[in-house]
Amino acid sequence: MTGNPKSEIRNSKEGRSPKPENGDGPPIRISDLRDRGGFTLVEIMIVVAIMGLILAAGVPALDRALRKEGFRKTLSDITDVCIETRKQAIINGEEADIVFHPKDRTLSGGGKSAKIEDNVTIEMLDVNLTEYKEAEEAKVRFFPNGTCDEMTLILHAVDKNQWRKITLEITTSLASVTDKLQ
Repeated sequence: MTGNPKSEIRNSKEGRSPKPENGDGPPIRISDLRDRGGFTLVEIMIVVAIMGLILAAGVPALDRALRKEGFRKTLSDITDVCIETRKQAIINGEEADIVFHPKDRTLSGGGKSAKIEDNVTIEMLDVNLTEYKEAEEAKVRFFPNGTCDEMTLILHAVDKNQWRKITLEITTSLASVTDKLQ
């Protein structure tokens, strides 16, 4: 502020603000302040519309990626049963079993169950190096110390010609799924 009220009134009528306190530099114009930038409402609405279109285009692909169907669902269900049975054995401090019914294409354990899809064939079910593919029932034991029986399950999705091998690591009883059959 210059301290002179008349000059302040004159400057504001001309669209200028008074000179800065230290007196350096040209006076600041109010019109200069309006032209400093920012976005108009129309520009913001266009950006939001473009973002909405991109999001809408990506939703179907994201939905397909997250939804489990067919072979992926079978693999996920089997590994979930293995995980839950392992948890049950460790938490309860007693042996827990997964019971496979290869002819019925079902398995259960740890309070969960799974069904092998119709388009998926069981090519191999080995428990402790014994083949159970044609048996009525096969049990895989999980122990409280975190170990389990050895198990190898090979599945074949006939319609997609995909092969997957599910194995249990005997020292940790963790299930792993791979497409390498060796």
